Amino acid sequence: MPKSETLDKRYPHLSRFLAIQGWIEIGADEYSTSFVRALDPGGIVYEGQESYATLDDALADLNQGVKEYMEEHSI
Repeated sequence: MPKSETLDKRYPHLSRFLAIQGWIEIGADEYSTSFVRALDPGGIVYEGQESYATLDDALADLNQGVKEYMEEHSI
């Protein structure tokens, strides 16, 4: 699926993560209280907070969490 240029610019680490290895989930579910999550075939790599003031805040947090995960794992 083509990505928005805005996504690539605003959330570069999230964009790269989605392109090479994982997916994200937005919204609460029965398994997690976090509003946003990043996952790969091995499971959850980052869980955000329970709520955010805006969706942009949630995606910015997810971008930072994915960045840290990729740095820790030399991805």
